[in-house]
Amino acid sequence: MTPIRVLVVDDQELMRQGLRKMLEIEDDIEVVGTAADGVAALAAVPRCRPQVALVDARMPRMDGVELITRLSADHPEVASLVLSTFDEDEYIFGALRAGARGYLLKDSSPEDLIRAIHKAYEGETVLDGPVAGRLVEEIRLGPRRRTGLPDEELLSGREIEVARMIAVGAANREIAARLDIAEGTVKNHVSSMLRKLGLRDRTQLALHLADDRRHPRRTP
Repeated sequence: MTPIRVLVVDDQELMRQGLRKMLEIEDDIEVVGTAADGVAALAAVPRCRPQVALVDARMPRMDGVELITRLSADHPEVASLVLSTFDEDEYIFGALRAGARGYLLKDSSPEDLIRAIHKAYEGETVLDGPVAGRLVEEIRLGPRRRTGLPDEELLSGREIEVARMIAVGAANREIAARLDIAEGTVKNHVSSMLRKLGLRDRTQLALHLADDRRHPRRTP
């Protein structure tokens, strides 16, 4: 198997070097470069050609959210994964809206980080336990008003159940097993929700419900 090419972006040199040494132990991961901030990371991407960018949230010159926004626009082939000390909504929701494939805290285990890199590379969304909890809490009370109609009039009860499981990073197979439905049915529900709400992917779906929870729209 060809190793996953990873770029490590963190303003602390000890963290960069520590992550490099930890990841290079893995046969299926190759650290192709490191950068101390978003500006240096963007300059490194054409040279290093990473498949996954492991990004700190708070950095000088260009922070993680801005870097991920730029990567999503200019280098969509690079999957961004945040590894940060900070679990504030500003960083979590900002990074996910910008296109991050996941958000982990720096106290995550090496095994969880390696697993997250693989999942991000494969196109899955990965959220650390506490981060997933924050997102679930945002949508716990259910969807709120968005355009002229409440989302509960757009989505079925089963679709809302599927959306809440997507918010914690559950794969289609896990959702199917939990709800006792076919995996193909889960895929159909996801496609239907994205079409109804005009969204691009699963992460946008979870954030859409979270936004409705935090900023309910008033009806005339």
